[in-house]
Amino acid sequence: MTTKSTRRAAPHASPQPAAAPAPDSDPLFNQSLEKGLAVLRAFDDAHRTMTLAEIAERTDMSKGSAQRTVHTLQVLGYIGKHPQTRRFQLLPRTIELGFNYLAGNALIKIAHPYLSQLANASGETASVTEPVGAEMVYVAQLMTSKFIPVLTPVGMRIPMYCTSSGRAWLSSLPDDQVLVLLQMAPRPARTPSTLTDIKPIMARIAECRRVGYATNAEELFLGDMGIGAPILNRQGDALGAVHLSPPTSRWTMEDARKKLAPMVIECARAIASAIAH
Repeated sequence: MTTKSTRRAAPHASPQPAAAPAPDSDPLFNQSLEKGLAVLRAFDDAHRTMTLAEIAERTDMSKGSAQRTVHTLQVLGYIGKHPQTRRFQLLPRTIELGFNYLAGNALIKIAHPYLSQLANASGETASVTEPVGAEMVYVAQLMTSKFIPVLTPVGMRIPMYCTSSGRAWLSSLPDDQVLVLLQMAPRPARTPSTLTDIKPIMARIAECRRVGYATNAEELFLGDMGIGAPILNRQGDALGAVHLSPPTSRWTMEDARKKLAPMVIECARAIASAIAH
């Protein structure tokens, strides 16, 4: 379904993290491939088109190295020039890279019918996210036809520290691993309600372990809340998280906890059970 035209697109969730440099001693590491991927990842909501100089700056390359990399990606059909501005932009072929992952992801296929039931029962947008570093990435989503304040499409990354899905996934880890993940990335105040100190964030994660779900009340986007639960395998490891995005225009957190949290927990358990079989 599509949402009403009054919704707004979400701003870029976080700066694009640079890939960790490979050890100099790794003889198999291909730096040319690393540079190509860095260029592709440099484009985002805030950088939809760029000049060669801007690409070089974003990827920390020399202009000559950026020129060779961009030219190669142009020849391969991943990057082209905007017909009016002549600035570089991604081309549709880049979708293949992400789609191949989604098409082969067993979790997405298994989760889809349960995610559909959750969206229909709750009347709100239901999503599945997976961890990437200190962030969660949307890999599946069924959207409500009602107004939503923020658009969070598949492929978008959101920080773990201030989101229900991130906290739900973190709740499956021991505290020492949680601390490492929380400390490895900045924790800016995205809104006046954002928890940024580690102690209160850890308290929310501990609460999730007790009650089975995590919450976010306008910590990432104003007008947007989250109710999330981890998808656990037989060993108790989280494969990802399910979450609903109830807007503050329709829900209070108290009502969301009472009515939506049980649905989210049940959906996560149903997906986990289906994976086990």
